[in-house]
Amino acid sequence: MDTQQKDLSYFRLRLQELLNTSFPEKANDQKFIEQRSLWATNAYEGAFRSGNTIEQCNEIANYILFEGLHFSKFDTVFQVVCNEFDTIMADEELRPFALKMFPVCEPAFSGYQLTDDFAYNTEYDLLYTEITGTIAIWIEENGLQ
Repeated sequence: MDTQQKDLSYFRLRLQELLNTSFPEKANDQKFIEQRSLWATNAYEGAFRSGNTIEQCNEIANYILFEGLHFSKFDTVFQVVCNEFDTIMADEELRPFALKMFPVCEPAFSGYQLTDDFAYNTEYDLLYTEITGTIAIWIEENGLQ
């Protein structure tokens, strides 16, 4: 296996892991994964050939690989489920329930300017409250199922 193939596989795996965990809506987008992995690989190799340290090369590649993937809508829903509804379900049910609630809560995100640092913005608290209410109403109307 040549170096680029090995690097591409490394970046693909790192990206896939993040998407599986925090961006389930993108986890099956093979075109996105392939493109980002290729860009990161090319950026790493270019930075290395330009004389950057390994640490700098990794930083450059990671910037490209994870651009726009620092704030996760799913992680926000999951955090609300874990913090606000953990007493009404078993721990192993939290993530599956958050996955079920994700599309239910999706419309709440449209009212906010979601940036990579949104979680540190004062509007995050408003969104958190809105998602909590959306889930509470859904549970009231549908039960936990």
